[in-house]
Amino acid sequence: MKHFYLLILFLVTSLGFSQDNPGRGNIEGFKLYPNPTTNGKVYISTSQNAPKNILIYDVLGTQVLETTILGRELNISDLDAGVYVLRVFEKDKVATRKLIIK
Repeated sequence: MKHFYLLILFLVTSLGFSQDNPGRGNIEGFKLYPNPTTNGKVYISTSQNAPKNILIYDVLGTQVLETTILGRELNISDLDAGVYVLRVFEKDKVATRKLIIK
């Protein structure tokens, strides 16, 4: 029963994160790879390749990482295996994706 409540909470949290603000659009050319990842690094590329503010949340909606990257490489070696929600802000655009760490 506890797993059922956790699953419901994750779905509600994911839906809340996936809704865009009316003033923000999706990031052009957004790519996140590899996903799922096993090596403690993911790469985020976009058309503009501008600095990106990164927020990562666990399935309970708790923020577990906040950082800014100037290139493409994001170090996630401090995170445990699991499912996360990744939010990327670049200039006035935002992208939200599910991130799986094995």
